[in-house]
Amino acid sequence: MKLKQFIALAALTLSMPASADEGMWTLYNLPTQVYDQMCGYGFQLPYGSLYQGDQAVKNAVVNFSGYCSGVVVSPDGLVFTNHHCGFESIRSHSTVEHDYMLNGFYAKSYAEELPNEDMFVAFMVKQEDVTPVLEKAGFSKLSREGQAAAVDSLENIMTQQAKAQDSTLYVSIDAFYEGNQWIATTYQQFDDLRLVFTVPKSMGKFGGETDNWMWPRQTCDFSVFRIYADPKTNGPARYSKDNVPYHPKHWAPVSMQGYKEGDFAMTMGYPGSTERYLSSYGIEQMHMRNATRSQARGVKQDVMVRHMRADEAVRIKYDSKFATSSNYWKNSIGMNKCIDSIGLIQQKRDYEFRIKAYVDSTGYLKGQLNFDTLKALYAQNSTASHDLLLLSESFSRTNELTTRAMMGAQGPNVVRNEKKPSKSYLLYDDDQKTWDEGLDKEVLAVSLKNYKEHIADVRNLPAFYTTIANEYGNDYRRFVDDIWSKTVLMKNNKRIYFNNKAFDKDPGVRLGKDLKEVAERLKKALGANTERIEDQERMLCAAKLRMEEDMPHYSDANFTMRLSYGRVGGYNIGGQPSGYYTASESIVEKMKAGDKGVIDYQAEPIMHELMSASNYGPYADKTTGKMQLCLLTNNDITGGNSGSPLFDGQGRLIGLAFDGNWDSLASDIMFDKVLARTISVDIRFVLYLMDRWGHADRLLQEIGAK
Repeated sequence: MKLKQFIALAALTLSMPASADEGMWTLYNLPTQVYDQMCGYGFQLPYGSLYQGDQAVKNAVVNFSGYCSGVVVSPDGLVFTNHHCGFESIRSHSTVEHDYMLNGFYAKSYAEELPNEDMFVAFMVKQEDVTPVLEKAGFSKLSREGQAAAVDSLENIMTQQAKAQDSTLYVSIDAFYEGNQWIATTYQQFDDLRLVFTVPKSMGKFGGETDNWMWPRQTCDFSVFRIYADPKTNGPARYSKDNVPYHPKHWAPVSMQGYKEGDFAMTMGYPGSTERYLSSYGIEQMHMRNATRSQARGVKQDVMVRHMRADEAVRIKYDSKFATSSNYWKNSIGMNKCIDSIGLIQQKRDYEFRIKAYVDSTGYLKGQLNFDTLKALYAQNSTASHDLLLLSESFSRTNELTTRAMMGAQGPNVVRNEKKPSKSYLLYDDDQKTWDEGLDKEVLAVSLKNYKEHIADVRNLPAFYTTIANEYGNDYRRFVDDIWSKTVLMKNNKRIYFNNKAFDKDPGVRLGKDLKEVAERLKKALGANTERIEDQERMLCAAKLRMEEDMPHYSDANFTMRLSYGRVGGYNIGGQPSGYYTASESIVEKMKAGDKGVIDYQAEPIMHELMSASNYGPYADKTTGKMQLCLLTNNDITGGNSGSPLFDGQGRLIGLAFDGNWDSLASDIMFDKVLARTISVDIRFVLYLMDRWGHADRLLQEIGAK
């Protein structure tokens, strides 16, 4: 399908009425019919208030460090996001003596707010469709490498043009509709982001992995940061003690008014990735990958938990790593459960029969879109895809030794001497600040064993497995201990010269080379078919859009800003109503279970006291009289939406989205209008703990909540 034909089709399809509980809509071209539907559900602001002008709602919403969303809530640049989005910042500032993860943190003055390396917020300035520009340059006729180069070139040109107007801007161009459309987004990024407030982990992660992806929830999943700016320009600046709080064009008003069932609800944020146009054969591969990921991570997490519970210092080092690993370990399990329970693969296959009949009857893409070819291509890639993922889950970024081994003489730890290459060296100064030797060794040993036991093709075993068998009698721990004792890679604060034969013969270096050799071979095997699969999937998307040209379609999520709208409300499972909010009495009951040994429900005595209060003051709901904790809406979200503001019909902040529900984890592939729900923390719960636990009067006054 030619790109200009696709744009005309997209304009047509986007002009149709939309279902209120499904859709991740771009704002710059939000169809008026979608806006009208929003108004019918209770949205009260003008159309232009969403995207246009300094006071647009979008101007309060941020990309939080490239993996979450957030919202600006004060004229002095305070940002709310989820606790788990700020988790690495909280961990990095924690020590055994000052454990902010365990005990929480509140900066009582600007001077006490904590700076963070490699964290940022980015504001979306504008978006525009650049597909016609690319098509004019013959984009559709270029090779894949040529297309990538064309996008990069246009991105660079547009960034230069933006910087000529404002040096703090940059442009990113992203693919939409499976690569049939390209949209340029202009951003302004602020790199001085400081931690201001966090509740103890007992509340910020209440329920832990027991409740992750589950309803009912009582998690007070929030943390507070502040944006700092250049004192002269109020613009972005690298960290400096002279920087001052940023004064935004717009910030979200925080509401104490609450909500009731059926009320309008809107999220705005950065959903990471959905694959709702994916073929049934692609879903089959995803099912396999989910099973592989969850199995490999489960083995490692068992080791991590044991070491973390035995040593507080180890727990601090690995809390964030464990949370990241376990989140999608459980997601993978839940997604496969949903795929199987609703027969999703067969549903997709039945739907594809309809598309094939449409192609056959109309001739559209006939001879190009071929389902037999698509099936064969996925089948050919199945073994390599499984083994590459298993290798990645087992060894890449899994532990310090394999991370260093696979990096080799590359990356930020290399100090190069251009005049005398022999004097170039590696320098690791971590000295176990972020990892632990005992845990690291055991994780590697169990991963080595697990990889061999679950590999699909034994030819994809790295060469060192022969050594493990012949010289170590398949004793993986002895093999790991021996490498640790001999390799130079684990020598901290010591120059490791790598332009010599001794380095090449080092056992840790050889381990890394063996792993990379297998990884590169598997990538090459996959690469032969990957482009053909992508072409078939793109044409499948185009055929779907053409066949359903009288229906609305939005592009899959790709971590660009999207709007989702819906209503407050619960759902039914097995005839049992879920309810649409949780209240303080429910968390008190779980805390009692924590007192009896359920670790994920344990909380400090002060939290028992606060959640058992007889009077919650202005934070109690005016209708129910209860202290409401979390709520359900039928908004459409996915990973990346964590920290997204939940707005009411007047654009006021009523919550922060932090999770989806277990019963609809396959919604990234096919949205379930009956079961899919967004779980958000009630903003009044957030303010209650800021007030009664943190006594953060200066922050509450700043956001106008006290």
